[in-house]
Amino acid sequence: MDTVDNDLYRDVTEFARSTPEWVHTLAEIGTEAGLLLLMAVAVAAWWRNRRTGARGVALALLVPVTTAIAYGLSEVIKSLVDEERPCRVVQGAVTSLAACPPHGDWSFPSNHATLAAALATGIVLARRVLAWAVVPMALLVAFSRVFLGVHYPHDVAAGLLLGLIVALVGGLVLAGPATRVVERAERGRLRVLVKA
Repeated sequence: MDTVDNDLYRDVTEFARSTPEWVHTLAEIGTEAGLLLLMAVAVAAWWRNRRTGARGVALALLVPVTTAIAYGLSEVIKSLVDEERPCRVVQGAVTSLAACPPHGDWSFPSNHATLAAALATGIVLARRVLAWAVVPMALLVAFSRVFLGVHYPHDVAAGLLLGLIVALVGGLVLAGPATRVVERAERGRLRVLVKA
């Protein structure tokens, strides 16, 4: 493993250990709560977009689709790379704040970072005005994984990049077909669900 990445991991986890206990608790809760909050924002974006036309609805409905694709790809990459967690192998590192995942729960890329980036990117495609809220949230979720000691910095960087690319490309490629499906649904018996 690259010594610069190991050094950065050690620096972040040592800093994390020096913070007050309430920060540790906040980071542990926030790593999961941030994803849940992003999911809630995605639902709110769909709700708001129901009045903006078929394309807005389609983009909002694509958020969970592209996020699921990004997650699936991250799992495939994890199984191919088989990178051990830094909390198990980095020499001289402090004990991680979070419990180190078991052997076989590989490190690269970070699923949390992938999910956070995919959700945030999809939300921004659907409602650009929300970028100021969801982009920092995604970055905090990703950083929390290194802060808690369960990922290398390159794991979260790769996860962020994977989620961003999949959601951006998937959203742009699928926007046209999804818009046509929404338009057909608006004319049919699903009209009440789309335009309520």
